Amino acid sequence: MSGGPDEHDTSVERLTPVVRRLILLRHGQTEFNADSRMQGQLDTELSPVGEDQARRAAAALAVRTPRAIWSSDLQRARLTAEELSSATGVPLTIDDRLRETYLGEWQGKTHVDVDAALPGARRTWRDDATWAPPGGESRVNVATRATPVVADLLAVLPDWGSGDSPEAPVVLVAHGGVIAAMTASLLGLPQANWSVFGGLANTGWVQLSGHSFDGEPPVWRLDVWNATAEGV
Repeated sequence: MSGGPDEHDTSVERLTPVVRRLILLRHGQTEFNADSRMQGQLDTELSPVGEDQARRAAAALAVRTPRAIWSSDLQRARLTAEELSSATGVPLTIDDRLRETYLGEWQGKTHVDVDAALPGARRTWRDDATWAPPGGESRVNVATRATPVVADLLAVLPDWGSGDSPEAPVVLVAHGGVIAAMTASLLGLPQANWSVFGGLANTGWVQLSGHSFDGEPPVWRLDVWNATAEGV
């Protein structure tokens, strides 16, 4: 015998998840990027090209009417995020957990410099999420400090994914390394598979959707990897 209306309504509600959109946006180009020089947590500025990229990305993402914008405190990310904040009127929150990977002895060196000093080390770093540059962080380290930002967002934005604008995303503006680490962590990938993601272009973005039922923690799915604004 079928259940009454209340039981039916509960079943329908269970089949309709709350879906939260999360966009992870990489900063615009710096002169270090243009010169294939490793930045890590060095506080480099946007180049003129990077400033233009930030404006274009802001225009493209502003139409999504972000619910919140959080950024790394490093100025290349912060200045990129400020363009989006200005375009949308959404206040900007700064969080140093979104900083790029600390690269230790590699910071400020070119790829050629590193390859000459430690042949094969950059490949090991790309392929093994647990391996860290001398004196630096591994991708697993980075995910451990950065991924809790998402749990904090879930706590402070109880209507994320619901209300009048359920499709409105939260945008985190950060760096290629931390975005790749957070994406792998949120998707629950085995650490051996964290290297599957290719590089992100400057002002390229990732979109994840977090599906949850009845207040349960979201299960994250990858929607988009390395989207860019037209003309970037």
